[in-house]
Amino acid sequence: MIIDCHTHLNNYHDETLDDLPGCLEKLQTSMRRNRVDISMVLTSYKVTPGRPSTRAVVDATKGMANIHVIAGISYKTFSEKDVAELRAMLEAKEIKGLKLYPGYEPFYPADTKLAPAYQLAEEFDVPVMIHCGDTYAPQGRVKYSHPINVDDVAVDFPKVRFLICHLGNPWFRDCMEVVYKNNNVYTDISGLTLGDFSDRFEAYMRTQLKEMILWGVNPKKVLWGTDWPLVSMESYLQFMDELRLPPKDKELMLWRNAVEFYKLDVQEHAKKGLGKLFG
Repeated sequence: MIIDCHTHLNNYHDETLDDLPGCLEKLQTSMRRNRVDISMVLTSYKVTPGRPSTRAVVDATKGMANIHVIAGISYKTFSEKDVAELRAMLEAKEIKGLKLYPGYEPFYPADTKLAPAYQLAEEFDVPVMIHCGDTYAPQGRVKYSHPINVDDVAVDFPKVRFLICHLGNPWFRDCMEVVYKNNNVYTDISGLTLGDFSDRFEAYMRTQLKEMILWGVNPKKVLWGTDWPLVSMESYLQFMDELRLPPKDKELMLWRNAVEFYKLDVQEHAKKGLGKLFG
């Protein structure tokens, strides 16, 4: 069983072009080729022709048991209307969590404007994923995306599960501290490179990640994700093999942690034939 906790359906090649069906087919193809059973699709903080809205992604993936949607939130435009729309999708079980993009937008996660989003997450028992670390765009402001900023909101909302995306790259040790200190904070290994790992970079990341897993954080708090299509699933699975983790820890990262984190219905997936380990 493999669960990719971090994928997108954005048309990064041309944001002026709506290609949601094409992006979805490419995702399904990549999942089949790499034997990825379930993908969590994260929608963006902005909506353009190439970045479909959460509603559009929910509608496009309806009936696909191997795809779950995480709703992206824009800090700049976040309003009561958004809260109402998110509530409706949560009540209908159309989304499995929320995603924030500090750094890409200038805000700190603990900004009180976002309190209604955290209250929704607590009420519906869904996690909040937070972009941390480097921004793909040079226009980003990384002081907002430092993983240490997650500590405040984790303390303020102890019943909400938070996930620091991308290990807070390059602030790995700061990420380790926030994950270690807070029972409700997790992290994923997505988006550590663009494209494929180079030998030199892979060696560096392998050392960093093994340090984290072996003595820095509990393996139960690290999820496997790719940031597809910016990163290939194949290179990320190869990277996992290169880590040479204990089999039990590798299994936790590849799917067991995600099942717990997103409260996925194991029995429901088993009925639909997903994941031989569920069978």
